[in-house]
Amino acid sequence: MVAYWLMKSEPHVYPWEQLIEDGSTHWDGVRNYQARNTMRDDMKVGDLVLFYHSNTKPPHVAGVAQVCREGYPDHTAQDPNSNYFDPKATTENPRWMMVDIQPVEAMKEIVTLPDMKANPALEGMPLLAKGSRLSVQSVPPEYYAEVCRMGGLH
Repeated sequence: MVAYWLMKSEPHVYPWEQLIEDGSTHWDGVRNYQARNTMRDDMKVGDLVLFYHSNTKPPHVAGVAQVCREGYPDHTAQDPNSNYFDPKATTENPRWMMVDIQPVEAMKEIVTLPDMKANPALEGMPLLAKGSRLSVQSVPPEYYAEVCRMGGLH
């Protein structure tokens, strides 16, 4: 059964348009244990992802992506030249994980955070919870469908 997720990226770091151009990417640099565990344990090939642009005005969902490779060690943790280097990460204990995603479809209209907050059908969506900062999070199916509808998909 397909699961649904939301993954945040800052547009100046890795925008939706770059994913389309690249065709797929590894989701590296996640340094939160809960998000790591989600990528390591829960995300499966075929799962669908709301690609969310954070730290922009307004924050928004830009498109839908799909997991195309399940969790594996994040090599940036062992690269001393990487911004995501972790001196405690080793080959035997990589500590940090990533998945690969590929684009499925761009939103016909971006779905902004203010629009999501104003939609009563999205009340209770984890992204909209006060203090929600996770860069990788689960999206219950009814919220995924509503965000897609708002974006002109389905």
